[in-house]
Amino acid sequence: MSGAGNLKRRIAVTALMFIAPVLIYNIIFKIVPIFVSFFLSLTKFSGFGEARFIGLANYARIFGDSEFWRAVLVTFQFSIEVLPLNMLISLLLALLVNSGLKGIGIFRAIYYLPVITPMVAASMIWIWLYDPQIGILNFLLSLFNIPPVNFLRNPNTALHSIVAMRIWRGAGWNMLIYLAGLQGISKNLYEAAAIDGASSIRRFFRITLPLLRPVHIYVLIVGMISTLQSFTEMYVMTGGGPLQSTTTVGLLIYRAAFDYMDMGYASAMSFVLGIIIMTLSVVSFRSRRQKEAFE
Repeated sequence: MSGAGNLKRRIAVTALMFIAPVLIYNIIFKIVPIFVSFFLSLTKFSGFGEARFIGLANYARIFGDSEFWRAVLVTFQFSIEVLPLNMLISLLLALLVNSGLKGIGIFRAIYYLPVITPMVAASMIWIWLYDPQIGILNFLLSLFNIPPVNFLRNPNTALHSIVAMRIWRGAGWNMLIYLAGLQGISKNLYEAAAIDGASSIRRFFRITLPLLRPVHIYVLIVGMISTLQSFTEMYVMTGGGPLQSTTTVGLLIYRAAFDYMDMGYASAMSFVLGIIIMTLSVVSFRSRRQKEAFE
């Protein structure tokens, strides 16, 4: 028994040694900052000097801050526009690259290239594409005698322009997720359906889409979390303008912290955004479970 106990102890120690670096990293750079940020959300703190405790005043201020709730609406609009189109385009690309065509691997790499492009670089590329003077999009419009459009300086088009960039950059990642889901579906199901006379369209709607439901949920939740935290593309491409039409909560938090040096209020907004994201994620998971239970 002592020998078996020593073996278990050595295995536990070895396992702990392997996970210790990741565990220490998460504690120092993720868990501790959460508690520090929550403490700061209860204070008046400029980033210098001492933090003055003010209780829940920052949270009370949020509920009366029209700028914050406007940013929430912009953030939700951005997320709602990005997610369905991103999922649809990603699924179509996955269906395309899942074919057995010769050289299809090259297209997989091409479609994935935007994903590994840094967000700042991607934003700069699209700023050039949208440029009213030298941008390629306005050049194409000029071929049809359409006057130049200042996509990023018009409140009616600025957010939609960023949506297009975000879809371009994120479709490749979700393509891989869908591709993994497609390759996990047994070919026997398609062969059996084909023998029964089911067309390719019917097989897609009766086999492919239902079996990809877990992938849909994963892509939706991860995409929702990502889009609700959007910051870099807005900061680089429009700076939140024009007329705050692209000011998301993430950008508003940055401004409060580093433009106005109000770290306490920025931390409070961060926690409110975190609660919103967590609530939506839990609701999505629960709705999926309930739907599966009824089925």
